[in-house]
Amino acid sequence: MPLPPTLKIREIFFSAAGEGLRQGQPTIFVRFSGCNLRCSFCDTKHAWKGGQELWPAEILDELALLKKKYKTNWVCLTGGEPLLQDVGTLVRLLRRAGFHVHVETNGTRPVPVKPDWLTVSPKPPVYKITSDCLRLASEVKLVVVRSLKLEEIGTIRQKFPENIPLLLQPQSNAAWSYKKAWKLYIQAIREGLPNLRLSCQLHKIYGIK
Repeated sequence: MPLPPTLKIREIFFSAAGEGLRQGQPTIFVRFSGCNLRCSFCDTKHAWKGGQELWPAEILDELALLKKKYKTNWVCLTGGEPLLQDVGTLVRLLRRAGFHVHVETNGTRPVPVKPDWLTVSPKPPVYKITSDCLRLASEVKLVVVRSLKLEEIGTIRQKFPENIPLLLQPQSNAAWSYKKAWKLYIQAIREGLPNLRLSCQLHKIYGIK
């Protein structure tokens, strides 16, 4: 049987989930290297390149050590864009080891294995979303960039079932983005857009990784 492919990993670390509905939960992060979008407003540009090639079993070994220290079952696969790489074997290994798997994606790639939690964060200007992401999303996260318009929020809201929350997240904890998020939120509520939430980046507020 052939070995599964190695994965290029930028970093593995423990923190509190900083974004979305899992905010504040103790989580081990696996940050993948590489991204197919490279947005100008990205706050993890260090993940666009570099990293170390690791076998899925090697990643699992590192996670097992962190789990002993921090006593959490949640692992978040993030990036960059983790779904540019073949994460299927890693997800299966994590599940067998008793981990809950959270995947953060920009929505442009197929989802090979259903995670326990899927955050879909479509990006401008195209806001491309694959059918897998539309079907499997646990939450939708929109970064409030300067160009974001109410019409775009409405279009994205319509693509997902109403029971899937859509979160407006300020860009890089910037004051102007918080103000814009609140303005768009009020407009969206007045328009009757369902299941919208305001969010933030908890890790930036606390000054942690």
